[in-house]
Amino acid sequence: MISRHFIDVTNADGSRRRVHYRRCGRGQPLLMVHQSPRSSAEYAGLMAQWGQYFTCIAPDTPGFGQSDPLPGSPDIADFADGLVALMDALGLERCPAYGFHSGGIILVTALKRHPQRFTGLAVGGYAIWTPQEMAIFGESYLPPFQPTAYGEHLTWLWNRMLEQSWFFPWFDVRGQARLPGAHADVARVDQAVREMLEAGDAYRAGYGAVLRAPRDIPPADAAVPPVLISAYAGDPLQAHIDRLGALPAGWRAEKVETPADHQRVSLEWLLGLPPVAEVPLREAADEGFARVVTADFDGLVHWRGPAGATARVAAPGRAISLFAGAGIDAPGHGLSDDWSGGSGRAAWDAVLAEVARQRGFAGLAFEAPAPGDPALLYPDLTPDRFGSHLARAWSAVRAGCFFRPWHQASAATAIPFDAAAITPERLAAAHLALLQARSARAFHTATGDQDGNS
Repeated sequence: MISRHFIDVTNADGSRRRVHYRRCGRGQPLLMVHQSPRSSAEYAGLMAQWGQYFTCIAPDTPGFGQSDPLPGSPDIADFADGLVALMDALGLERCPAYGFHSGGIILVTALKRHPQRFTGLAVGGYAIWTPQEMAIFGESYLPPFQPTAYGEHLTWLWNRMLEQSWFFPWFDVRGQARLPGAHADVARVDQAVREMLEAGDAYRAGYGAVLRAPRDIPPADAAVPPVLISAYAGDPLQAHIDRLGALPAGWRAEKVETPADHQRVSLEWLLGLPPVAEVPLREAADEGFARVVTADFDGLVHWRGPAGATARVAAPGRAISLFAGAGIDAPGHGLSDDWSGGSGRAAWDAVLAEVARQRGFAGLAFEAPAPGDPALLYPDLTPDRFGSHLARAWSAVRAGCFFRPWHQASAATAIPFDAAAITPERLAAAHLALLQARSARAFHTATGDQDGNS
């Protein structure tokens, strides 16, 4: 079972940043570094498989998922050193690691700079770009990603993430750039879109550092831990296996047929490395996830704040990311797991009360839900082939700044508004919270009569 945690890490300049990580399994630790512009969520399935052999630890890299970005204008060395700083914070002295694509670039850089911290690596694809390929990328690969007042950025984002499996680079719409594994898998595209929405413009720092990184494999006589680099047919980086050149002793590069073959050879390689003792991992004290099991719910609930505080429960359609102080994301909202239980208020109260008990909150204060019919307040945001659910959510959030309820635009329903509340940045935060509110209707129906503290 995957658990989720936060931890604070010290940067090179002495500042602190918060890192989110997933954990699964037991036994010796295995660090897993995701590709850009994704998050550790992409490893959920793999962690469930490999958790029988390792304690899998998958952080969101800086600026992605729920992790804070690195300060300044970081390069690949900063990301590598930041990963080692995370290992320090977690209490990991030495361990094996796995990374895919840009995750592998970060890991190889970290291994070269801190070889004593790794028993070895398994890497999925390692890019060795030619000067001509880098010229094609230029600045086109990482355009600024800024929210716009009317949500136009969402159309670009959906199609950019959809077509990145059609062409590589994604913007190079030529026959020569077509990929063999093109798809229109709505669930996969939607997950990637949500991760980009979480990262925002910070994606350019992390992705840019990887693209600008020198692709220097250690010389053949270098004394470095062993590394396996493998890539499957259809991966645009499989051809780069032939560009690696002479490898250090103990390194191996291999072309395989399928993603499953890549995962198989990677696991075999990792299991063949010198074993490392299991260690207790550390985590932040003021934010985390409570594992709650009731008759109606079995999952993780996100909380924030010190023990003894009164926790604010975000209203249906909202998340605690929208306000400061102690709070709880109800199931099916924010970072909490989906709700699958009963529809009555008692079922929801039981879950929230258990979170409060585990955390030691003094009580709960419910944000008042918006007035109106839940069926109209919360539009159907099921992802579709054209990404139109993104526009529906944006329109609802924007209209909600001017009318109450938002779906009745008239003089009678107009409400005062603050210009600061309708900046694209504020709208983008509320938009992401609404997309995350998969159980808004059910929560509203169950708790809509709640008007006080509990």
